[in-house]
Amino acid sequence: MDGDAVYVKRRPDAPVGFFDAEAQGLRWLAEAATVAVPEVVAVDDGSITVGLVPRGRPTERGADGFGRRLADLHAAGAAAFGAPWAGFIGPLPMDNDPADGWVGFYAERRVLPFVRAARDRQAVGPDGVAVIEGVVGRLAELAGPSGEEPPSRIHGDLWSGNVLWDPDGRAWVIDPAAHGGHRETDLAMLALFGAPHLDRMVAAYHEHRPLADGWADRVALHQLHPLLVHAVLFGESYGRQAVAAAAGYL
Repeated sequence: MDGDAVYVKRRPDAPVGFFDAEAQGLRWLAEAATVAVPEVVAVDDGSITVGLVPRGRPTERGADGFGRRLADLHAAGAAAFGAPWAGFIGPLPMDNDPADGWVGFYAERRVLPFVRAARDRQAVGPDGVAVIEGVVGRLAELAGPSGEEPPSRIHGDLWSGNVLWDPDGRAWVIDPAAHGGHRETDLAMLALFGAPHLDRMVAAYHEHRPLADGWADRVALHQLHPLLVHAVLFGESYGRQAVAAAAGYL
């Protein structure tokens, strides 16, 4: 990287393993040689240094390419659901202990811990907790055959702010919560806060590596976890969104 521009992200009070998890996630995504990922230059307890992504604008052609490369990233797979490094999503710890199946992993490692945290912070009330727990109890039924898919290599926090576009219109991914997960999770996260040319991305993805039948009906199911993360961080408005998303399945 001599002579190349870099970006340094610092957080002196970072939890133990915070930046190491980001570095390992970036390197693991880069190993697939699919989506563009900044090079990790250096990492320590309080910072990470990565190659600087030159900024451009999203294009329809770039969105098509990103959809196909994201599908290839997911197809690179993972050894299990979870990861061999500590999990974080934003500043919050996240359980990455490996699991054999997605339904149990999503319930026990993602949704239930965060609905409890949201309850403890009064972002979701008892009735809302009951609604979300009811959906968790039906995950296998709601996921259908898609719940039997093997683990995909996913970014894990793929909202539009974690997708950067270079001057050629190519998409780069940053700030991952990378782990073995369900490929529909990344697509649901892109949809949650909107992404430029999202329809083109998803169409290119689906044409390249078709999604399981009924995937569009499961978007809100995969959005439960990030909505609960936001409820823990930002309060009850996101809690209400999480409960509303869950109620649609009951």
